[in-house]
Amino acid sequence: MILTLGDLLLDVIVRLEQPLAEGADANAVTRLGPGGQAANVAAWVAELGGRARFVGKLAGDEAGVAARSGLERHGVEVCGPVVEGRTGTVVALVSEDGSRTMASDRGVSPDLRAAELDPAWLDGCELLHLPGYSLLRSPIDSAALRAAELAARVSIDLSSWSAIRDFGPERFRERLEELRPDVVFANEDEERILGGPIECGTWILKLGPGGARFGDIVLPALPAEVVDTTGAGDALAAGYLVGGPELALEAASRCVAKLGSMP
Repeated sequence: MILTLGDLLLDVIVRLEQPLAEGADANAVTRLGPGGQAANVAAWVAELGGRARFVGKLAGDEAGVAARSGLERHGVEVCGPVVEGRTGTVVALVSEDGSRTMASDRGVSPDLRAAELDPAWLDGCELLHLPGYSLLRSPIDSAALRAAELAARVSIDLSSWSAIRDFGPERFRERLEELRPDVVFANEDEERILGGPIECGTWILKLGPGGARFGDIVLPALPAEVVDTTGAGDALAAGYLVGGPELALEAASRCVAKLGSMP
């Protein structure tokens, strides 16, 4: 069982068919569905043959019900307190070449507290996967750190160079070194702002169209017609956790060939 802790949001994917121009219309293809980095990884784990459980704070609004049911349809067990409030939404603008820009509203997700974490949610958990987003904002960081104490193994995705900048790179590096994760996933910008790799079991560097570096070994990306890069890093992380480097690259290539972050 792989458990992820973090955000379950609604993703609004907008793939532009022509450049945006101020004051004008632009044709686009859109997709609405569940998202959030922790939820994405859980969905891909289930898709790739693993058992997945997601833990997070959920809002009881219509968007929250839709996001939860959407994630459960992917075969993920969903746990966490349901509260009054607003489910977050991420709007991803995808250009014609598949690159994307995101605007994020996390809603109630970052409000998960350590006191709300039920240790039973970690029963049967072989590995806990934490997005950096769950370690870079309070009070959800208290829940993430408590879950890490209870977990047998931990993997972390650094998530966002700008979030690391806002939190403080040295402060975040110290937090990671205290956690001593078994696996860390980073892209080049995240690695750079952190000041380089930390000591951990395996440091995996996501290189986009260049593939990925797994420890000291660089493997190329698999051929794919790129439609949307949203969630490709989450698919890669899930693939690695379920089956290693080859499955990681296969999952990433499947993800970029379709619209949206989930399978």
